[in-house]
Amino acid sequence: MTGFNGLHMSLGNLSRLSGAVTRSISAENPTGEKGRGGMATDGTGARASRDLGPGWKVSPSIHIEAESTATLAAIEGPGAIQHIWMTVDPAWWRKLILRCYWDGEESPSVEVPLGDFFCNGWGERCNISSLAVTVNPAGGFNCYWEMPFRRSARITLENLASEQCRNFFYQITYTLTEVPDDAAYLHAQWRRSNPLPYQTVHTLLDGVRGQGHYVGTYIAWGVNNNGWWGEGEIKFYLDGDQDFPTICGTGTEDYFGGAWNFEHPKGQYGVFASPYSGLPQVILPDGLYRSQMRFGMYRWHIMDPIRFQQNLRVTIQALGWRRDGRYLPLQDDIASTAFWYQAEPHAPFPALPDRDFLDVI
Repeated sequence: MTGFNGLHMSLGNLSRLSGAVTRSISAENPTGEKGRGGMATDGTGARASRDLGPGWKVSPSIHIEAESTATLAAIEGPGAIQHIWMTVDPAWWRKLILRCYWDGEESPSVEVPLGDFFCNGWGERCNISSLAVTVNPAGGFNCYWEMPFRRSARITLENLASEQCRNFFYQITYTLTEVPDDAAYLHAQWRRSNPLPYQTVHTLLDGVRGQGHYVGTYIAWGVNNNGWWGEGEIKFYLDGDQDFPTICGTGTEDYFGGAWNFEHPKGQYGVFASPYSGLPQVILPDGLYRSQMRFGMYRWHIMDPIRFQQNLRVTIQALGWRRDGRYLPLQDDIASTAFWYQAEPHAPFPALPDRDFLDVI
C-alpha cells in the first residue's frame, strides 16, 4: 500500500500530499459537512452556553431514547473511517450495540456491544494501549481500525435498555478518497458462551464465506472454577478444514502473547498492554486462583493477518487442571469479539442474544 491516495497512512508516508479530504461527524456536526460544525442552537450544552450562543459547545453529546436506535453517521463514499472516539458511563457498555453497515447492505458487518468493541467487556474501566484500540482515562474509547467503504457507510447505536441513555459523546473522523480495488471491509462479531457447556469449545467465528483475513480477538473471560484456566488451544479452520485446523495454538496465554499462566511476579498476574497483544484487565476475588476471576485480553493480527480464500471458523478451548494432573474442561463465561476484513457480501451473523444474556452478572 503506497498511502499516496490518503487512505492508508503511516509514519513512512505521512509527509506525502494527497487530494483526499477529511471530514468529521459529532453531535456538533452530525452530517460531517464542510463548514457546518458548531452551528447548533439547541442541545445538551444549551443551558451552559445560554449566555454565549452558537459556537460555544451547545451540542457536545446526545441522548438515546429507551429501546431505540440512533444513527451516528450516514456517509456517502468512497472513503474510509479512520478514527472513532466515544464515551459514556460504564453502566451502558453492554446495553448499547454498535453496528456498521457498508455500501447500503441490510445486515451489519459490525455488531458488537459498545464496551466489547473497545476491549472493555466487564463494565469496569480499563485503560488500553494498542495500535488498533486505545482507552484512556476516564473511559475515552478510541478505535483506529481502518474502515473503507465505496458507496456509503452507516453507523448506528441501539439502546437495549428501558431507560434513556443520557450524554453519549462521540466523534467519527473519515476521509473521502478513492478506495483501491483490493481494499476489504471491516467486520466484527460478538459471541458469548455463559456458561460454556461441559467438554465443548467456544466458537468465536463460524460461517464466514469469501476471501479475507482475520485481524483480531478480544475476550472478556470469566472463570467459574478455582485454579489455572488457560490451557486451552485456539484453532483456525481455513478453507475447508473439517475435524482438524490449519492453525492450532499452544495455550490461551500463549495466543495472547504471554507465557506460564501470565504469572509475573510469582503469585501475581502480570497485567500488560502492548501494540499487538495484552492482558490489560484482571478482576480478582479473594486469592490468585479463586473462582470468579475475570480477565480482558486482546490479540491483534496486524503484522500477521490470517488469510483465508473461501471460509473461516475460529474456536478456543477452556481448559484447566484436575488434582491428579489431568486436564479439566471448564464451564466458563466467555464473551469474544472477532475482527476480520473480507470482500462483500458477507454471510448474515447469528442473531444477537437478548439484553438479559448480554448482562455482566
